[in-house]
Amino acid sequence: MSHQFPSEAWAAAYQKAVNENPQYRSAGKDWTHGKVAFVVKADPSLDLPNDMAILLDVNAGECHGAAYMTGDAARTGAAFAVEGPYDHWKQLILEGLDPIKALMQGRLRLTKGHLPTMIRYVESSKQLLASAQNVPTAFRR
Repeated sequence: MSHQFPSEAWAAAYQKAVNENPQYRSAGKDWTHGKVAFVVKADPSLDLPNDMAILLDVNAGECHGAAYMTGDAARTGAAFAVEGPYDHWKQLILEGLDPIKALMQGRLRLTKGHLPTMIRYVESSKQLLASAQNVPTAFRR
């Protein structure tokens, strides 16, 4: 069963996938820097009239929650916010691009948080992406 990205069902499946990824547990064990928001920019043509986000509560190699909410709510609750258009998130998940490289190339933007801190966790970021790739996902369009 596929889950539409982004959605509550996708967020729940993502939390499960992160917690079932032993490589993330190891790579993320030192992450104690707070929640991370993955914000998908509004795109009315995709039935996304507002910025929407997955707020990921990760700490010490474990995902304590993944909630689907408005971008504004996620930005407020997050220590870090990574934002980008729907097509860039879709490409990242489908093709497995390096998430830090996507930030450096401007495909995604860090709009909240400390970039050097994020860069120190390259392998953790890669494993969060690998977890997303394990979620059966239906994309719009």
